[in-house]
Amino acid sequence: MGSLSIWHWLIVLLIVALVFGTKKLRNIGSDLGGAVKGFKEGMKEAESPSADTQPQQRELPRNGAVDVEAKEKAPHSGDYR
Repeated sequence: MGSLSIWHWLIVLLIVALVFGTKKLRNIGSDLGGAVKGFKEGMKEAESPSADTQPQQRELPRNGAVDVEAKEKAPHSGDYR
């Protein structure tokens, strides 16, 4: 079973056009193109960080105290206290 020739692909294309109709195929093509365009725009937005997505720095209190967020640490199997 070798690869399909150009004539096989033309027959398949003709059958698909008869089953779905050319208008529906055009709509599917334009929807697919719009989806690809939206995906590319989303990827460009993800690559370039905007001012809204940059983390804001916290101000330290004037009395010298530092506010620290503690995260719970999972115990290790060899950690005995």
